[in-house]
Amino acid sequence: MPRFRPAPALEVSTWVNTSESLTLEALRGRVVVLHAFQMLCPGCVELATPQAQRAHEFFSRDEVAVVGLHCVFENHDAQSPQALERYVAEHRLTFPIGVDQPDGRGGIPLTMRALNLDGTPTLVLLDRHGSVRMKRLGHVPDLELGAAIATLLAEPR
Repeated sequence: MPRFRPAPALEVSTWVNTSESLTLEALRGRVVVLHAFQMLCPGCVELATPQAQRAHEFFSRDEVAVVGLHCVFENHDAQSPQALERYVAEHRLTFPIGVDQPDGRGGIPLTMRALNLDGTPTLVLLDRHGSVRMKRLGHVPDLELGAAIATLLAEPR
């Protein structure tokens, strides 16, 4: 089996839709769909976040973990954790969402930087071992995402 780059740890300041902090280490054994977004990003709101919710509802949570990562790198005041909580409620999002740890200087947040993400929305797909198998800026069509997840689920544990 080819070697893939393990994903860096999530650096999250707060969580929404979960009572406990999530780690990628704790999610090992499941395919992880990491949805990096900003709530003021039109492509995130119209396409990517609804897709993440559909994936969360469709796949077995024992097999696939959908995790949102709110990566604020602009319009910081308008995208506060409190505003995110309202956004999550209004859009009826039920998957866990972490607020990416700010860098303290108004720049690129820490997990976004560690994953070398170019913007939002970005989909990062991790295999059962926690390795990055797909990283894509922009919208990934549902059929392509479903096929990629199914491929990873079919791999030997």
